[in-house]
This record gives sequence, structure tokens and C-alpha cells, in this order.
Amino acid sequence: MINRIRFVAAAIAALAITAPAQADLPEGAKAPVFTTKAAMAGKEFGFSLATALKQGPVVLYFYPKAFTSGCTLEANAFAEAMPKFIAEGASVIGMSNDDIETLKRFSREECRDAFPVGVASLDLMEDYDVGGPSSPYASRTSYVIATDGRIATVYTSGDYREHVGRTLAAVKSLSR
Repeated sequence: MINRIRFVAAAIAALAITAPAQADLPEGAKAPVFTTKAAMAGKEFGFSLATALKQGPVVLYFYPKAFTSGCTLEANAFAEAMPKFIAEGASVIGMSNDDIETLKRFSREECRDAFPVGVASLDLMEDYDVGGPSSPYASRTSYVIATDGRIATVYTSGDYREHVGRTLAAVKSLSR
């Protein structure tokens, strides 16, 4: 009986990490502006969405937890696709509620020094409707934010595999 309870508890915990939430920020809405601690190539810096948008569209993708299997595979996929995003004038930043020391390591080992990862506070996760006070884990949600600060695309799915392709297609459609 105790083993069965532990199994059920573990299954519920796993769902809390991977279950997608419906993102309520609709396309066309103004993206919440924020600044946060971020890391790239193992170095900490301050990230500002407003500043990043001056350079081009921003792919803001939220993921549950650094160094978990799906999040690692998603970071690897974004790293591999970075030349395509750069060719379109877009930047990418991954966001989770991990601490900055963990993100420094994740930026080197899994993001392959190709793009930054930032600290998503519970308030920021709530602002983007990807989590918040009820859970320290963000849902796997990707936003493409146009240079005017409006959300061009939002995609939520617990399966990491579609996020890169969908966000890259959205970025390409912005330049047409």
C-alpha cells in the first residue's frame, strides 16, 4: 500500500512538471516587460526584454527545470537552431525558476553557449501565465514577441519537439 501511495505521489509530481497549461496571453497582446538575472556561456548578466526587442524579435521560451530530460533536449534543439534564428534577426532566451548558479551551468553544458537562460520568478511566470504561486515549475510555453512588444505567437505543449520549429516559423513570418 505504501509503495502504491509513493507511486501515485510521484506520478502526480511528474504531471505538475510536464503538464501543459493553457497560456492566456493571446496573440496581439502586449507582452509583460521585465528584467531578470540571466546567464550565457556560464557568465551572469542582466537581461531586459525591452532592450532585447530593440535588436529584433524575441523568442521567450519557458521550461520546467534545467537538466531534466525534456528541458535538456529542448535547450539542445534551440542551440542547434540558433544560426537560423540569428539569420532572421531574432534572439532566444530560455526561462525557468532555477537559481542563477544552475543556469550558469545549464547555459554552458546544454545551451552550448548559444543563447541565454534567465531566472523566471514566480511573479514573472504568473505574468506570462505559465505558472506561479501554485507551482515553482513553468509550463513548457514559447512566445514569439515582435519588436513592437506584442505577442506574435504562443505555443504551449509539454512535448519539447515542436517548440523550435513553431517559433522559427513564426519569426520568419514576421519578416515577410
